Amino acid sequence: MKKTKQIFVGLGAIVVATAIFIAADHIDAPSSMGTTADIADFFAFEPTEGSDNTVFVVDLQSDVLPDLAYGTFDEDVLTEINIDTDDDLVEDLVIQAIPRDGRMYFFGPATPSQTGLSSQVLTDMPLGDVEISANTAITETTDNGVSLFAGPRQDPFFFDFFQFNAVIDPDVNSAPSGFLPPDEAEDTFDGANTLSIVVELPNSLLGTTTATNALGVTVYNTWVTTNRKQ
Repeated sequence: MKKTKQIFVGLGAIVVATAIFIAADHIDAPSSMGTTADIADFFAFEPTEGSDNTVFVVDLQSDVLPDLAYGTFDEDVLTEINIDTDDDLVEDLVIQAIPRDGRMYFFGPATPSQTGLSSQVLTDMPLGDVEISANTAITETTDNGVSLFAGPRQDPFFFDFFQFNAVIDPDVNSAPSGFLPPDEAEDTFDGANTLSIVVELPNSLLGTTTATNALGVTVYNTWVTTNRKQ
């Protein structure tokens, strides 16, 4: 991958303050909607209870239908996982992912050159790279125990979109019974996909956890942003 001094300016963000959390967005601002700058979901969790690793999953561009071509990550979009290690809600470390020529390149975790909306690719801190998957999942594990993946995954978001619209319709007769029970609800996103970026890495690369979640577990404050090259 060629080194770059390009500035990437923020387009979208999802904020998370726990290590075991699911956040869903699925339609972002007009500037990023329908593109791989559109953040659908962000997951951060321990792969197993008591593990010394943390897994980060970023899902981009929801509603990618199964019969469409995959591997359509935008080479002008930088995805950045931000990690706050001193509980001041300012990123102290970042993990970056950017595609080039059919591969996803990862950098960090490292102190960002600047915080906030603008970013630069940390080309002097390579983490690893992996071929972007198509029909078969491809993972890469580095010598320091970091596992990487990029490609399509089934959308994990269960949502009865049409019943939801009926419930919020001003016409009180559109959904007189309200939301449907689980065995009757339709998963509108069943069969659709997102484009996922996955990083699993040892906590030793992230430093000490300083925040505490609602369960009393010490965690990292972490959030994800997408930035487009200017």
